[in-house]
Amino acid sequence: MNTLKKICLCSLLALPTFTQAIEISGKVGAQSRFFSDDDKFQNSVLVEPELYWSDEDRYNSFTFKLFARYDDLDDERTHIDIREAMWLHVGDNWELRAGIGKVFWGVTESNHLVDIINQTDLVESIDGEEKLGQALLQGTILRDWGELSAFVLPGFRERTFPGVDGRLRGHFLVDTNDALYESSDKRDHFDYALKYNNSIDVYDIGLSWFKGTNREPKMVFKAQQNQVHQTSAIPLYYQIQQFGIDMQATTGDWLWKLEAIHRDDSMADFGAFSVGFEYTMVGFWDATDLGLLMEYNRDSRNEMSSSLLQNDIFVGARLALNDVQSSELLIGYTQDLTESSSRTAFIEGSRRLGESWKFTLDVRLFTSDEITMPLYGIRNDDYGSVTLEYYF
Repeated sequence: MNTLKKICLCSLLALPTFTQAIEISGKVGAQSRFFSDDDKFQNSVLVEPELYWSDEDRYNSFTFKLFARYDDLDDERTHIDIREAMWLHVGDNWELRAGIGKVFWGVTESNHLVDIINQTDLVESIDGEEKLGQALLQGTILRDWGELSAFVLPGFRERTFPGVDGRLRGHFLVDTNDALYESSDKRDHFDYALKYNNSIDVYDIGLSWFKGTNREPKMVFKAQQNQVHQTSAIPLYYQIQQFGIDMQATTGDWLWKLEAIHRDDSMADFGAFSVGFEYTMVGFWDATDLGLLMEYNRDSRNEMSSSLLQNDIFVGARLALNDVQSSELLIGYTQDLTESSSRTAFIEGSRRLGESWKFTLDVRLFTSDEITMPLYGIRNDDYGSVTLEYYF
């Protein structure tokens, strides 16, 4: 048997083992939003397939996750994104990741100040929970003294914004075609980050450093000639350096939480923090757990802050039924302490239907009478949405 035939035969013999190591899963779904101010519907469908492979010893693995949504109202919300395309190698006391991925930092419920690696996918959710995939190289060492990760982030992802026909758009249409950058490298700029984590007694502590392009753009305004939108906004992405700390203490049924940052850029230096607690009543009613949350958010920029949480208090309740359907409900209310008319409320609920289906409810309410407040632009965009997803 010649060499070529031997290679082909060996490849065919190895193929079943490789194929068996591949796991394919994901979900497809449909969502409908109803806006109460004008009785309008916004409907969409989504698909999120995932592929996972690992070698026999699980020293190497690869994860690929794609997300796509088609929206019948907003062309900007119709989009495709690679959430993950990540290779992971695990050593004895170290790990190496390379590709496209998502990294989450933080502990508080109402605000994720230290979470800065990934860009916000704003057309997906106004709460900032949904993120775009980020190209990264991450090296992590794990020792008795803690876990230290170093990140190299090549390439920048611009924030997504609703389009001309989209909802939750705010005062102005954002022109994403002409984004401005402080760095001459623009989207090709390399960012860098460090993250240290450790657990000491009842405390889980994280320290972080980031240097690169700010994920949160400032807006530059320009006049338009059309009659529909007299003014539009252009995103401007500054270079920043940010130091952060996130800390959580567990004492019985109490979780005490803190996130704080200090950020420097060419415009100004500022600090911000979010501090609060979550108290869980286990077995509140039969097998049901009830968690009570309260957090205070402060931003030293005051009214100049682009954040919705510059001087606000958040209260909430989390209900977990602990049933076979994994039924959960989260209710939250945020009050601006500077402008009493500015406040938000939400209800998030989910429940499995059978083995493969999931139903999700999301209600958002916005109120503001002051034109200078960030919430004023979306005061008429109260909505309720239902999502039905099939997992495979």
